[in-house]
Amino acid sequence: MASGFFALLDDIAVLMDDVAAMSKIATKKTAGILGDDLAVNAEKASGFVSSREIPVLWAITKGSFINKLIILPLAFLLSAFLPIAVTIILILGAIYLAYEGAEKIYEYVFPHDHPKAALTSKEYTEEEILAFEKDKIKSAIFTDFILSVEIVIIALGTVLEENITTQILVVSFVAIIATIGVYGIVALIVRMDDLGYRLIKASNNEKSFTKTIGQLLVKALPLIIKGLAIVGTIALLLVAGGIFLHNIEYLHDLLHGLPSIVAEFLVGLAVGIITLVVIKAIKKVFFNRKTNK
Repeated sequence: MASGFFALLDDIAVLMDDVAAMSKIATKKTAGILGDDLAVNAEKASGFVSSREIPVLWAITKGSFINKLIILPLAFLLSAFLPIAVTIILILGAIYLAYEGAEKIYEYVFPHDHPKAALTSKEYTEEEILAFEKDKIKSAIFTDFILSVEIVIIALGTVLEENITTQILVVSFVAIIATIGVYGIVALIVRMDDLGYRLIKASNNEKSFTKTIGQLLVKALPLIIKGLAIVGTIALLLVAGGIFLHNIEYLHDLLHGLPSIVAEFLVGLAVGIITLVVIKAIKKVFFNRKTNK
């Protein structure tokens, strides 16, 4: 009896060791999409009245956990009964990621005006501010759902050959860490300027260290968000390109002579540009038909 108990403990230890190793690999694979997730959510969680930033972020975080609860069981069912669907979703998701990356580059090269989304309590009534918050929370949760699908599918793709228990443990671990990590960092980012203003107010000396740090935090926030957006765009193309190269043998053989990071970026960018052109053409045709009617 005792030997059986210790054998069970040994099996559990081996399983946990395998899960830890595979979770590390899966986390590396999803790091790119997490970078974009961080950039997107930092942007969506900003622009609110200071006192509402954390409540809004908490609402988005709860929505993200609900998204994972919906996505994870569906992903495991597909893996168990229709594993080819995981690869198909992975490829389709990569096309979307490549398109999103190419679109961000296009908008940077050919900028166009966007309506200003930020609100302040002085400009709008409390009811209008709450309505704005509700709409932006819905938008953020929807975006999170799309990114969560990619995170889960990419993580699942790294352990498709393993048994279902290992898949559940590894992918669930990555999903939970992704949510806690991303929204924890976003919370720190969106509160940077508030901390900066407090440090500035706390010092009467213009040249004090405290005031200098406060001013630095205030000035750094928009730069950090812009920097994350750039890193996230590059990461999108790299993740997409990596998925194509690892799942489409022809592309892998065609570009095997290039450094992997260069090959991944080029493939991601190429697919993104093609998809962007196709979608813009479809939108243009649809718009022309609608106008003619």
